[in-house]
Amino acid sequence: MDRRSLIKNAGIAGVLAAGVAPAVHAQATIRWRLASSFPKSLDTLFGGAEVFAKQVRAMSGGKFEISTHPAGELMPAFGVVDGVQNGTVEVVQTAPYYFFGKDETFTLGCAIPFGLNSRQMTAWMVEGNGGKLMREFYSRYNMINFPCGNTGAQMGGWFRKEIKGVQDLKGLKFRIAGFAGRIMERMGVVPQNLPGGEVYTALEKGTIDAAEWVGPYDDQKLGFVKVAPFYYYPGFWEGSAELDFFINQKAWDSLSAENKAIVEAASAQAHVETQARYDARNPVALKQLVASGAKLRPFPQDMMNEAFKHAAAIYEETSAKNESFRKIYADLASFRADQNLWFRFTEGTFDRFMQAQKL
Repeated sequence: MDRRSLIKNAGIAGVLAAGVAPAVHAQATIRWRLASSFPKSLDTLFGGAEVFAKQVRAMSGGKFEISTHPAGELMPAFGVVDGVQNGTVEVVQTAPYYFFGKDETFTLGCAIPFGLNSRQMTAWMVEGNGGKLMREFYSRYNMINFPCGNTGAQMGGWFRKEIKGVQDLKGLKFRIAGFAGRIMERMGVVPQNLPGGEVYTALEKGTIDAAEWVGPYDDQKLGFVKVAPFYYYPGFWEGSAELDFFINQKAWDSLSAENKAIVEAASAQAHVETQARYDARNPVALKQLVASGAKLRPFPQDMMNEAFKHAAAIYEETSAKNESFRKIYADLASFRADQNLWFRFTEGTFDRFMQAQKL
């Protein structure tokens, strides 16, 4: 036996003789489950969850695994807040305004009619008070939120018949929810709240007369042009729509500082990629939809004006009875005023000029 082996073996023998096991720096693998409110077919929305899980795994060197599950696999699309609140799963991916029925304040973390565009929403959440205020609210539900994407401004949806004015909304059964549903209800619409996977069938059977979802890329995948040819814009109730990951508070608290940083970085990656996908894919999809028979129409001006007035009245009424909403909406409204002033001189002017050019 050479000198090196002798020393090595003597060292191990000494450790064993002392009754002390060699130190092993093995880290247990963390395994979480993520339940989404979106079907797997929507690679923009559910795809954000997949980006998140992939990034968490890569940054942790495979020590932090998150399995992703589409709507209906572990729980219903609209059951995810209950699921993460009670710890059935560690994390969910959803659009917060789906939970308008629990508390109207949820909508402020996602989208409200005539609210913020996507850049303004991110600015409010990251640099303004939005992120802090919404976290205070979500803590009541035993969860912490992280932005995981934004759809950008949305389309107004698919209608089986043409809308020429407010009078054509009377009795219309429209898949729309939240504050947008309340606004449209005051204009004669009968709001319907359906998850994405059920909308096509309802339109096809005539159970509903119209439906809004997101925009051209997703709408094309869902096939709405086949059953409702009139495609309206803009979706004034969603100048942007932020998607969130909600993480069970106990699960979050159990993570090391390193793993918390990984989760935050991975959610930021999903946030950027989700909107980039929409911005890149919607233009091509819109052209294809028009070629397939979609009839593009702007919402009538009288409808837009009336909707704006109803929105202001509804926010005032809601603020009077819901203190959480009042506090957060007041901050959002102040931020919106400053943002619109800035965008009026810069983004808006530039966009209007460019859109008037022949490119």
